[in-house]
Amino acid sequence: MIYPESLEKTINFFKMLPGIGKKTAERFALSIIDIDKDKVEEFSNTIKECKFKLHPCKNCGFITDKDLCDICSDDSRNKKLICVLEDSKSVFNFEEIGNYNGTYHVLNGLISPIDSIGPDDINISSLVNRCRKLNNCELIIALKSSIEGEATTLYLKKILENENVEISRLSYGISHGAEIDYLDALTLDKAIQDRKKIS
Repeated sequence: MIYPESLEKTINFFKMLPGIGKKTAERFALSIIDIDKDKVEEFSNTIKECKFKLHPCKNCGFITDKDLCDICSDDSRNKKLICVLEDSKSVFNFEEIGNYNGTYHVLNGLISPIDSIGPDDINISSLVNRCRKLNNCELIIALKSSIEGEATTLYLKKILENENVEISRLSYGISHGAEIDYLDALTLDKAIQDRKKIS
C-alpha cells in the first residue's frame, strides 16, 4: 500500500515505540486524522516537553523536570534507605506498591563488559557519594538476576565494603532472570519485606 508521505512518516515514528507493530502504528496514525486540531497540537507540544524538559535528577538519576525529583524532595521519605534500580521504569513499579518509604538510585544501565559498559558508564559514582554523605545507610539492590545484574551487584558490594553501608537484595521469591518491569506490586512488596543482607 502506498501511503501519503506525511502519513507514512507518522506510521514510521509510531513503529519506533516499543511493542508497536506496523498495524498498530497504522491505526494510531490514521486516528490522528480524526482528532481535533487543537488536541493534536497539544499532543505534539506534550511530546516535545517530555523530550526536552525531562532529565535525570541530580541526586538519584530518576527522571524529573526539576533539579531534584519529587521523591528526593519529599522530606517524609527515609533518605537512608536507597533502592538501587537499573532504570526509571522500575521506579514506577515500586511506587505502585504504595508502602515503600525509602528513596531510589537509578543506574541507567548495568555493567556489561561484553557490551563495553563499565562502572564509569553508568550512574555509580554519584551513588557512592550519596552513601558517604549519608553514613550508615542501607542499599536494597533490585537489579535483574542476569550476568550483568550480578556483575553490577558484586561491583557495588566491593567498592562499598569499607563504607558504613548495609547492602541487601530483594528476596529470591523473584524467579531467576525476571524483569522488575513485569512484576506485580504484591510480588515486589513481598520481595522488599523479605530482602536479604548480601554477605
